Amino acid sequence: MVFSSNVFIYLFLPLFLAAYYLTPGRWKNITIVLGSYIFYAWWRVDFLILLIVFTFWNYLIAIVIDKAATQARRNLFLIVGIVINVLTLLYFKYMNFFVENWNLLAKQVAGTDPFISHVVLPIGISFFVFQAISYLVDVWRRDVEATTSLVDLAAFKAIFPQLIAGPVLRYKDLKDQFRGRIHTVDKFAEGLRRFIYGLSTKILLADSVAPIADQAFGSAAPSLPQAWLGAVAYALQLFFDFMGYSSMAIGLALMMGFVFIENFDNPYASRSITEFWRRWHISLSTWLRDYVYIPLGGNRKGEAKTYRNLILTMLIGGFWHGANWTFLLWGGLHGGVMALERYFTMSAKIQSQASKLLAWVVTMVIVLIGWVLFRAANLGEALTMYAGMLGMHGLTSADLAWSLSRTQLAFLAIALIVVGLGVRQAWTGRGYVPPRGSRLELFVLPLLLILSLTRLSASSFSPFLYFQF
Repeated sequence: MVFSSNVFIYLFLPLFLAAYYLTPGRWKNITIVLGSYIFYAWWRVDFLILLIVFTFWNYLIAIVIDKAATQARRNLFLIVGIVINVLTLLYFKYMNFFVENWNLLAKQVAGTDPFISHVVLPIGISFFVFQAISYLVDVWRRDVEATTSLVDLAAFKAIFPQLIAGPVLRYKDLKDQFRGRIHTVDKFAEGLRRFIYGLSTKILLADSVAPIADQAFGSAAPSLPQAWLGAVAYALQLFFDFMGYSSMAIGLALMMGFVFIENFDNPYASRSITEFWRRWHISLSTWLRDYVYIPLGGNRKGEAKTYRNLILTMLIGGFWHGANWTFLLWGGLHGGVMALERYFTMSAKIQSQASKLLAWVVTMVIVLIGWVLFRAANLGEALTMYAGMLGMHGLTSADLAWSLSRTQLAFLAIALIVVGLGVRQAWTGRGYVPPRGSRLELFVLPLLLILSLTRLSASSFSPFLYFQF
């Protein structure tokens, strides 16, 4: 089940909210667990069992870590807990990748394919594994006590707004909200507002520019304008798709009385890749910083190891996104550029406005080059796009204008304008969203909702891009 579907909006959400608000006090967490399990089981019941077992295992191991008599025992149980979590992720997400590459190597050496693997990837497993690891590490660090309430932990692990595509939440940040939270009309209204904005960016913008990206990446020989237009379209599609999901998740959480962290802050206004990762998928970048980069040593052991730690952290972040060499290269690209930025202090404040503009242009080109790897199904498709971006398949495309509809071009222009307004907001502090409760917003919100629901009813199934991670 996805947020941008008729069954969620017209059936699941109203029934869940009715049950939630009719449930008294602390019993609301049980309603969250049951409702979220139904939400997840809508896809596959068997993987709901995996989620339940996974939750119970981390509940027990966290208590064991917390109650261990010596530091050595705490360390041992933490390692056991992390290893089990990582092995679970490796099996379900990366087994096919490992087997395919082993077979490729074996075929080159012996001419045979010795193994066959068709492991199905459970939706959201990357997110709830990272959440589990952060919970165990925080208990080990004594940043939070292991909860004795299995219901609270199960609600944290399964709460449906973030279950299958984040944000990557941490128990220590939400534990007090699971014990007790405030429900108000204003909070619910703000949640509804965020949900509508998120739904509209997904349905009206991300889904509208997606065909332009699909056409370019599906071309056997994209021309220079087609390749660059496709890369830009995908950058817009991914941003509005995932930002839209995050906004909907935050809005749904507010409707239930929870406050989630923000996940985006106008990332396309960044003037360096380092700044980009402070603005893009903030929950993941902070997770990688706190649970990978800092444990590796961060910047405390000299410049050379700092560069190594940056690259390793981004390689892990890239591979977390998917079992493909393209994601490893994408992570390596970002990590390598971040190391170079640190070496040349490119991310430091630059006084000249021209230099700032140049830094922004260079950063956006690097981001676009990276998004090609992120979108491509394999290295061959990425190389085809890069060849097109270099003009190796032709400098013009006579049939490009005929292959794009006016509607697609109109929404592409609107998407670019919205991003441009976001850049303006980040650089000048001037907002572009109508003030809350203003007459303009009271007109805009219903209009966006009507347009989104109309488009949703007329369109086919369109899952969020981050569901594959």
